[in-house]
Order: sequence, then structure tokens, then C-alpha cells
Amino acid sequence: MSQSVDFIFLNEQDMIDAGVMNTSECINEMEEVFKLLSDNDYRMGGKLGNSHGMVVNFPDEPEHEGMPKNGPDRRFCAMPAYLGGKYRVAGCKWYGSNIENKEKGLPRSILMMTLNDADTGAPLAYMSANLLSAWRTGAIPGVGVRYLAKENTKVVSTIGAGAIGTSSLFAILDELKTAEVVKIFDVYEKSSEVLKEKLEAEFKHVDVQIVNSIEEAVVGSDVISIATAGNVSPEIKSEWIEKSALFVTSGSATFDPDFATKNIQFVVDNWQMYEEVKYEDEYPYNNKEMGVVGRLLLDWIHEDKMTTDNIKEIGDVINGKVKARDNEDDIVVFALGGQPVYDVAWAYNVYQNALENNIGTKLNLWDVAYQAR
Repeated sequence: MSQSVDFIFLNEQDMIDAGVMNTSECINEMEEVFKLLSDNDYRMGGKLGNSHGMVVNFPDEPEHEGMPKNGPDRRFCAMPAYLGGKYRVAGCKWYGSNIENKEKGLPRSILMMTLNDADTGAPLAYMSANLLSAWRTGAIPGVGVRYLAKENTKVVSTIGAGAIGTSSLFAILDELKTAEVVKIFDVYEKSSEVLKEKLEAEFKHVDVQIVNSIEEAVVGSDVISIATAGNVSPEIKSEWIEKSALFVTSGSATFDPDFATKNIQFVVDNWQMYEEVKYEDEYPYNNKEMGVVGRLLLDWIHEDKMTTDNIKEIGDVINGKVKARDNEDDIVVFALGGQPVYDVAWAYNVYQNALENNIGTKLNLWDVAYQAR
């Protein structure tokens, strides 16, 4: 039996050549992930095996010379997971983030992904993960509209036109063939203009409009994607919302709790991930840094404004265990948070494509491990 361990390195161009930007395929893979979540065939970190990941933050005033200082989106994060089913592989996404990177011509976050054999722990691949992360994040809304949007959806909008807003909207439109109008709102008009140009080039049958407020984005829309960054939490007023509307929330948002608990069906990606928060010190009650709607639901439950009876999981909807709506007029909020199982699934798909097409650079870890010589 060979003791040699080889793995492949995939740079960003390799990832593109191996199909990391294949939106339709990524949506299908994310659907498979949700089926496995519903069946509990996965593990993540944390005490309950459902942690988003471990974050390294920095103090506002470091005592030691050279230590980074706290700032917007400044952190390191490790996101490990195991995924069963057809994958049966482990992996970890690791990234550093600093919003000041943009001034240096770099992405805000720089990400890498490792895949490992589930039995031996040996590395299978080490890969660039910025596009991987963006596409898997965007694909989740695609799964959401596949199962949660009302039939014959015509009007789609996005609040947030950055990288996640862009990938989310591309996935949504990939699924919603009946869409006729797309509305874009972003506090930075240039971002809206860039997204408008991209959409018009890709989806020529859709009327793309830039709007000037959150209200204009929500009123009259069948599907609303909320993809704001950082701690931005747009307020969604109840009177703006159409019957049967679907909100796909990759970022944070604020709803009136009295209206929401009576008129909105909340569907989450994995409720156990949010419950894990209660066992971790990094996200105490009413902490805004988590930046997702699932955090808001935890707060409402803590305040006795709702119970978990109001919450469903998308995997259970896909597997036919529950229905998303009790009646056709119900509004649905699909609440999303980043999970490393997404990265593991999409990384494994890209890795398989790379092997089949001889893409990437083969690297040798060892022929025989030092302690075994």
C-alpha cells in the first residue's frame, strides 16, 4: 500500500476552468446539501456540531506592537465541516478580511479552501476560494426561489448590488424564467450601474431598473433579495410588502415583529446553526455583528415574541416534510447564513471536474512520512 500523499493546487484561473462559476450546477449542488442537512448527514465545528466557524478578532487598542487593530470586516475565520451523502469528504475554508484591502486593489476578503479525505485526513486539494464562496452564496437564493417563490413571478429586486448581491441575483434569474423586471437599490449608485450593465448583457429579456430607495425596491416585487454588507440592516416596513412575496436574505434586515410573527413564514437554511450561537460567547443576545436574519429570530424568541414553531428549514421543504406556506398569501422570508458545508460541496464538485479535465498543479506532500521512515 502506497504511503505517498499527493494533492492538487487550483489557482483562481484553474477554478474558473473547472467550472466554479457554473451557476445552474451550483444551485443543484446546494439543493443536495440541504437534503443532507435535513437528514443530519453532516458535521460542523462547535459543541453541537453546527458552528458557522471560529473567528479571530482584534482589540480596538492593541497592547502589542504589530498586532492588527480592530476595524470594519477585520478578522480571520476558519470554517470546517464534514459532508456525507455522495460527497463523504471534509474541508475547511480559511480567510482573512479587511475592508481597507479595497484601497490596495485587493478583495475585502481573501479565501482559501482545503479538501481532505474523510478517512485518512490526507489533503485532496488546496484551492483559491473567493469565487467558490461567492458562487455558493449566490446559489443558495437560487434554491430558495426554486422551492419558495410563487408561480409566475414577474418582478425581482435586490437591496445591495455588491459581490453577493450580484451572484445572488444571477442565481435567482437563472431559476425564475418568468421574471420580466429587476429593480436594483444600493447606497452606492455606481454599484447599481455596474450590476445593471451585467444583467442587461446576460438577461436580455429583463427590464433592469435602478431605484432610489428601499421602499421602491420592495413595493410591487414578488422576490426581494437582501444582500447588504457589514452591519447594515435595512428596515422593511410592513405596508410595502406584497402578498405571497419572498424575501431572500443573505444579509441582515429588520421587520416589525408583531406583523412578522402573524404574517410571515420563516424558512431557514439550518436552524441548528443559529441555536449553536446560544452556546458560544462570540454572539451574545442582541448582538448585531452576526448580520443575518437568523440572529434576529433568536432575539425575538428570547423576547417571547415568537417560538420555533414559526420556523421551518429549507431541507425539510425540499424533502417534503413540511410546506413553506400555510396559505398562498403567506409572505416567506428565507433566512440565510454562511455554512462551511456549502463550501465543501461546491469545492468537491470543482475538484472532481479538475481531476477529470487534468486542471491544476499536482503537489507532493511526501512519499513516506518522516515518522514512518
